[in-house]
Amino acid sequence: MTMTEAKVRTNYWAIAVAAVACFVFEAVWYSVFLQTWLDGIGRTRQWLMASGMNEYVQYGTALVSAAVIAAGISCLTQLTGAQTAARGIKTGALLWLGFVATTWTTEYVFEVKPVSLLGVNAGFWLVAMMGMGAIVGGWKKKAKGART
Repeated sequence: MTMTEAKVRTNYWAIAVAAVACFVFEAVWYSVFLQTWLDGIGRTRQWLMASGMNEYVQYGTALVSAAVIAAGISCLTQLTGAQTAARGIKTGALLWLGFVATTWTTEYVFEVKPVSLLGVNAGFWLVAMMGMGAIVGGWKKKAKGART
């Protein structure tokens, strides 16, 4: 099957579940690494609480962004071969390596940010993208007209 022949089936349920799983994991991850993250950005808990940013905008942005990433991982997983959880994990990891790790590492070097902050932020996305890949790769959408 060539790329032009490949059919991508958008599994909205898998994408939604992957996005929500990422969102929940993000809450846990940054709760565990909150102090390291705050130290890395040079802020305090007091500043965070008094920042005035609308938390619904923050949470909405995080959820929508996770859904876009999950959809991208799903599409690329299907376009590169058999749709499996293992391929989804591999796709998530390779996308992270090619785009997230490289972009953030360059940014952090020039902004002279601590390696610990890079570890927290980029580390989250590595695990999250692999997790989303497992969900969207392993959850196959049935073809129209397919019977169970």
